[in-house]
Amino acid sequence: MELRDKNGLTEREYLAQYRADKYPRPSVTVDVCLFSRAADGALRTLLIRRGGHPFLGWWALPGGFAQPGERVEEAAARELEEETNLCGLTLCPVGVFSAAGRDPRGWTLSCAYAALVEGAAPAARAGDDAASARWFDVDFVRAGDQARLTLRAQGDELRAEAAVLREQTPFGEALRCGEGWGQGLAFDHGEILLTALLRLR
Repeated sequence: MELRDKNGLTEREYLAQYRADKYPRPSVTVDVCLFSRAADGALRTLLIRRGGHPFLGWWALPGGFAQPGERVEEAAARELEEETNLCGLTLCPVGVFSAAGRDPRGWTLSCAYAALVEGAAPAARAGDDAASARWFDVDFVRAGDQARLTLRAQGDELRAEAAVLREQTPFGEALRCGEGWGQGLAFDHGEILLTALLRLR
């Protein structure tokens, strides 16, 4: 016997009359923070220069839109390979970034991932809609409830700063960065990088 809801509908009947367009839907994107750590502890991160709008010419994390039917972790690995020619890395979740206005194209959620390569930074080659790819030296400072980031490479200097938010949860302490400001980084990629760095051991 099929179960019926409070309106007397079976699941099949409910799904037949369900209208997905009744509810607004966000676009889903992925962003990847890729770090390399040298033997002396020096940290670098890989950015791509955007080859299209929005933020044409700005530095950004490798990433893009998830495709229908694609798991977000698969999208992250695919976008990283398409934009930097790097693959086979272990990607760890950083978080979901969903502030209103984070993307001028509309309502967009980003599922961010991070990977760490110990040793020399692997050679990256820009592809897809990335105009170029470059490793940046990372200067990350956490002072109390503030986190600051400076990235430097070949005359470029990018900055980001945000408040550190600390939450006690049933699963342990969670650290993340709140909305802050960034100079030279597209979207909210400064906030994403800062959050990833807070969690990097």
